[in-house]
Amino acid sequence: MQWAMLEACETFAAIRCNTVIPPQSREQDNNDKRSYWQRLLEFIHPGPDSREELLDALSDAEDNQVIGAESRLMLEGVLRMADLTAGQVMVAAPRMDLINLEAPIEESLHQVIDTGHSRFPVYEGERDNLVGILLAKDLLKLQRAPSLNIRTLLRPPVFIPESKGLNDLLREFRNTRNHMALVVDEFGRIAGLITIEDVLEQIVGEIEDEFDSQEDVGDIFALADHSYRVSGDASLDRVGEAFGTHLEVTAAEESDDTHFDTIGGFIAHAMGHVPRRGEHFEINKLRFEVLHTRGGAVKWFKVYPAPEEKAQP
Repeated sequence: MQWAMLEACETFAAIRCNTVIPPQSREQDNNDKRSYWQRLLEFIHPGPDSREELLDALSDAEDNQVIGAESRLMLEGVLRMADLTAGQVMVAAPRMDLINLEAPIEESLHQVIDTGHSRFPVYEGERDNLVGILLAKDLLKLQRAPSLNIRTLLRPPVFIPESKGLNDLLREFRNTRNHMALVVDEFGRIAGLITIEDVLEQIVGEIEDEFDSQEDVGDIFALADHSYRVSGDASLDRVGEAFGTHLEVTAAEESDDTHFDTIGGFIAHAMGHVPRRGEHFEINKLRFEVLHTRGGAVKWFKVYPAPEEKAQP
């Protein structure tokens, strides 16, 4: 009787879906590891048929305390990642930190220390002529063997199109044991770079380091030496209010499209380039010293009163 009821349920389901299920033999039924009640329950409560239904099911699972909130967010991130491409997640070419193959070793070491990255694309001549990937740890070999050519330390670069899906890219990273890929556009030009961290952040959210600020904590911190640590993403209005000053571009620099929301963008425009670690900019008797940069943008400034110029005798 159970088999008859199950066959009737399957027939009814086929009619609802406007499909025809061929009759199964008793031998095929015996090979099904599911119990009768499991199959009947699956018929009564079928699984999700679309991504929207699957997201709703995950939300219901969280409400019923089957999974936690973090697990739901990660699973939703996996689903969203399937629709993303490398071009949507990459670091654009103008913001890439590159090493010049012909630069002195000391200059390359300072750049590695200033940016804090573990891998760097290396170019020769023009910035678009990328010849390899340099691991920061490989530079230590040059200190033990100064006569070693830096070209011998380069790893072959991996090039991928902008349209490459993140699912396929993550699989490629795992199979090839690479952590970085260079993204090229439809014309074969370098469009940017993407790392395995960029891909994983689409699942677990932003992976913060000790220099990243937390929005619920703040972006301006008082330090023991009476200076301040200010996030590059802090708004101009907030910085101006905190230090009792008004920050604006000069009339000579102002144009129709000159508008800045963050202190990092304001100072980069005023200096004419993305500031590097150790550089400073002075305005309204305040000195903004760059503490840390990441991805071609300033993450942290150290702000303190600008030293007074000594009068010449």
